[in-house]
Amino acid sequence: MGIQFFEIAVLLVEPSTAQKSIICTYLEKLDVTNVRWVKTGKSAMESMLADAPDLVISAMHLEDMTGAELVQNMRMDSNTELLPFMLVSSETSFRYLEPIRQAGVIAILPKPFSPEQLKAALESTLDYIDPGELETRQFSAEELKVLVVDDSHTARRHIIRVLGNMGIENIMQAQNGKEALEVLAENYFDLLVTDYNMPTMDGRELVEQIRKESNQATLPILMVSSEKDESRIASVQQAGISALCDKPFESSTVKQIIERIVA
Repeated sequence: MGIQFFEIAVLLVEPSTAQKSIICTYLEKLDVTNVRWVKTGKSAMESMLADAPDLVISAMHLEDMTGAELVQNMRMDSNTELLPFMLVSSETSFRYLEPIRQAGVIAILPKPFSPEQLKAALESTLDYIDPGELETRQFSAEELKVLVVDDSHTARRHIIRVLGNMGIENIMQAQNGKEALEVLAENYFDLLVTDYNMPTMDGRELVEQIRKESNQATLPILMVSSEKDESRIASVQQAGISALCDKPFESSTVKQIIERIVA
């Protein structure tokens, strides 16, 4: 049995005492009692560096920075870059939410949220920490060779961490579609994980080139993207992806998708 809720150490970053009380009450009902509370992003970083939690739960608007800036600061520090991050916010603006999605967030909970939504987010945290190794009859996780394509360094690091927790060790990286094609020309892979929105050559163009021109035309392709435009999603599905997963994604969902498409 893996880690349980009662074993999770949480750092709660919330400027409102009332909101802090609500969140802590919900956490206690789920047996999460090891909770440290700070009000600012600066205090949060200091607390993380002094004693790393298993999960950071933050509001969007803090006294000294936004939740987006906090998670970006975390991803730039080697001591905190891999810590799971959960946002609690009523914010719907693309401007605020997109940097958080790209940085690798466990969940974005609405405000107010239900106990069920919090439970699901905590389960995603456990899956991120320990998703379990891939289960297939054809091969072991160690045998898989994967290419991760994303223009965001923090997004690549998040995906690689999730894959690594599944036992996948042989992973290469590319920053855009053009670079990915150059890597594909010299290496064979069992799976490609790519973002949609990238400079130089985006995910749709990359998929089209692989399906039409590459000597790995049947390569399984998982697209992980925060893209919401239905016409764009339809176009990339028509281009030939094997599966599509939203950002933020659940580790368990990615694991199930990979088990299906590589088999």
